[in-house]
Amino acid sequence: MIDTVWPYVAILLLAAGLFPTLERRYGWRLFSVLPPIVLTYLFVTALAVSGTWQASEDITTAQRTLTTQLLPALLFLLMIGCDLRAILKLGPRMLAVFACAMASILAAIVIVFLLFRHALPAEGWMMLSTLSATWTGGSANLVAVKQSIGLPDNLLPSVLLADALCYSVWVVVLFSAARFAPAFDRWTRADTRPPLPSVEEHPVGTAGAGNVLLWLGIALVVGNAASAIAVLLPVSGLLTTTAWTVLIATVVGLVLARTTAARSPVPAPLASAMLALLVAVLASQSNFAGLATAPLFVAAGFCVLLLHIALLALLAKLFRFDLYLCGIASLAQIGGVATAPVLAATYSRALVPAAVLLATLGLVLGTGVGLSMAGLLSSLSPYGI
Repeated sequence: MIDTVWPYVAILLLAAGLFPTLERRYGWRLFSVLPPIVLTYLFVTALAVSGTWQASEDITTAQRTLTTQLLPALLFLLMIGCDLRAILKLGPRMLAVFACAMASILAAIVIVFLLFRHALPAEGWMMLSTLSATWTGGSANLVAVKQSIGLPDNLLPSVLLADALCYSVWVVVLFSAARFAPAFDRWTRADTRPPLPSVEEHPVGTAGAGNVLLWLGIALVVGNAASAIAVLLPVSGLLTTTAWTVLIATVVGLVLARTTAARSPVPAPLASAMLALLVAVLASQSNFAGLATAPLFVAAGFCVLLLHIALLALLAKLFRFDLYLCGIASLAQIGGVATAPVLAATYSRALVPAAVLLATLGLVLGTGVGLSMAGLLSSLSPYGI
């Protein structure tokens, strides 16, 4: 049994790198159902509950320190690649489809919470708020909201499982829906003009050791500065010190996204590595006590997905959106930048840049959306905050 910090950290690093490496090398079908980030979480959780390490004072301190340091640095690095001006160039029609997809997801979550709130645990509003963050942004937003609102570690596996299963089913449906596009577009009387193309900028520089260390240092400095500023800001309700920290780091990243530094090839892979490690750290604190809620929460997740589909279809009818744009806007949020461009490529290659930018927009908004949903759902909870 491990009770010191460095062997514990070594195992987490190995676990964090294992599944992304296997996916990239072998591309097993398993990864289309359970993404590497989910497999990492489940694998490290299994190690934790099997007693691979014990919650000594040193390891508990290391877990807290790693989470505090990695989260704002991760969000800063992710925002570096977000070009808001390029997103705005997509035009009103594409942004309107994205807004409708997001509105339908959030409305569905509120409706499902009202239906399930007495059956879910007292922290059910936290679980659905965290789900809203990842279904409008991505895994990094999920972690940011989870830490900001204090979702118990033992309930996170249920959220991840619902996310993975619903996402997998939705991907299959969307990839199979292309043949129904003409009928859907006739029903909505859709405007099928292609969106405006975006200009792709090529990375500048190399991802050498010096650049990696430089960016790692910059990210940690920004994270620590954000934490220091957050302590000075007023705290009220769900706007905790952690929430201030992640919001400040996000804004700093967005500001720097328009500088030449944003064209470096380092931030994106470094952020992916940080996210995998952060998920492993969170999983290392888990137990299986919360998995009793998994079947019910998965059912709630599928209800959200079905309501999202119905509401988005109605909005498509109202605003004359075509099936391709609706599918891409939906998957850009529920699936993120990893799958939305692939779906777009199967529909029309002209839609690929739009899919990337919409997924990026979801990443920018996800944390704020999740925190806003937490405020709304907590006010509707029969148990209170």
